[in-house]
Amino acid sequence: MTKVSELIAYLEDLFPLALQESYDRSGAQILFTEEPINGILLCLDITEKVIDEALEKTCNIIICHHPILFKPIYQIRQNLQQSDIIIKAISNKISIYALHTNFDNSWQGTNRILTELLELKNVQILLPMENQLMKLVTFVPHTHVEYVRQALFDAGAGHIGNYDSCSYNIEGYGTFRGNEEANPFVGEKGQLHQEPETRIETIFPVFKTNQIIQALLKAHPYEEVAYDLYPLSNKYYRAGSGMIGYLHDPMSKEAFLWYVKERIGSNILKYNHCIKDVIQKVAVCSGSGSSLIPKVLQEKADAFITSDISYHNFIETPSQLLLIDAGHYETEIHFTKKIFEIITKKNTNFAVHLSESCLNPVNYY
Repeated sequence: MTKVSELIAYLEDLFPLALQESYDRSGAQILFTEEPINGILLCLDITEKVIDEALEKTCNIIICHHPILFKPIYQIRQNLQQSDIIIKAISNKISIYALHTNFDNSWQGTNRILTELLELKNVQILLPMENQLMKLVTFVPHTHVEYVRQALFDAGAGHIGNYDSCSYNIEGYGTFRGNEEANPFVGEKGQLHQEPETRIETIFPVFKTNQIIQALLKAHPYEEVAYDLYPLSNKYYRAGSGMIGYLHDPMSKEAFLWYVKERIGSNILKYNHCIKDVIQKVAVCSGSGSSLIPKVLQEKADAFITSDISYHNFIETPSQLLLIDAGHYETEIHFTKKIFEIITKKNTNFAVHLSESCLNPVNYY
């Protein structure tokens, strides 16, 4: 049976913690790593009712979107809501794990879900992350070039936008001389050797550094493998805040507002006064995305869908942009169905439940 630690390793491979925002506390909240999984409960927020639901359904791990340990806590005592949740979870050996902004910022996260609900095409990250890429340079004898290169690609190197298996290769020769303790793959101890080699250059995300290096060392035939790592300032276009794309066909402003309500599942929309009559280029950001308004304006989007937009955001946003607040819960609740698909596709040895008690804390009258 799968252990809690094995599930967490699987999720962190898909949604690395390195992708979370600096202010965030994604990841382990309460973990009993060696416990076998009896069942999983998926929710947006952790409440005491969610803990009770986990107990009722014999789930011993809860995967949530919003971390319960987001801000520092200075005491745990009964009759405090957060404390009661923590005490009950620990007393019943219930693990809690949060996939928050590391999920939001990933290519298949909450923003991609919104673009799929809206059926946007030519989708891109709105604000790509920086300082997340590394370049690997290594030198391989001609006999092993294909094998080593493929091992690097299989480990996650060589992805640029919509392309994979990307590398640059230069043929030359390397020199080396092994001492008496060496065990050279080619050449003789104590003799200077020249070997025809290929210089391979390829890039990869920083969070994959360990697995890339392990793949290189395992596949490379040399006893001592020469390689260089260069941090890159390039933007990482497979991760970041928000997404932007195009409707298949332009819509009137009124038709688009109804379309957003229907597709996202919002009970009510708040929007600004907008002079634009036709909507086609659309930006989205699940949760609180008002900080991206300047970037959306720069990209000349017709509409921007997010939540938690302030009164002053509505006033200050130019009327050329249709600014829509579709609700925090509404733009993020689809997280649970996505994680359900991901987990059940990987393993069905245990029950996976969508929470029925995690409801929208905001009511509309």
